[in-house]
Amino acid sequence: MILYHGSKEIVQYPEIRKARFQKDFYFGFYCTQYEEQARRWASRYGKNGYLNKYEYQPDESLNYLIFSEMTEEWLDFIVACRSGKPHKYDIVEGPMADDTIYNYVQNYMDGKISRAAFWELAKFKYPTHQISFHTISALDTLKYIGSEVVYGNEE
Repeated sequence: MILYHGSKEIVQYPEIRKARFQKDFYFGFYCTQYEEQARRWASRYGKNGYLNKYEYQPDESLNYLIFSEMTEEWLDFIVACRSGKPHKYDIVEGPMADDTIYNYVQNYMDGKISRAAFWELAKFKYPTHQISFHTISALDTLKYIGSEVVYGNEE
């Protein structure tokens, strides 16, 4: 399976970086099976970026958590991860809380909207996907196969 990672740089050797803010599935290296989604990631600041491509070979010895759709468990997991709670999984896969959904998650975390209101607001207009790699063993399932420039709309 081919996975994509949109970035401002070529990422031949993926790594897990601790950042200022936790992401949906905590700190990790994030990819998607959707090329167009990765292209948006690569040019998200209006600047040129790179679409990095990897061959992904699952490893049954690793600890996976897979959400096939947005569920109560998915929401609880994202809230925990974004609150700084680490997890035990090597690889986590599921829908992405995009910019709009991120705001709904934050509003839910802050108590500004109810769980029911979150679900009413959280209807996607297009499918999203993310797979995050959280250990060195998980990163070993990826083989870099190339990159291409994604042109942003710099003005």
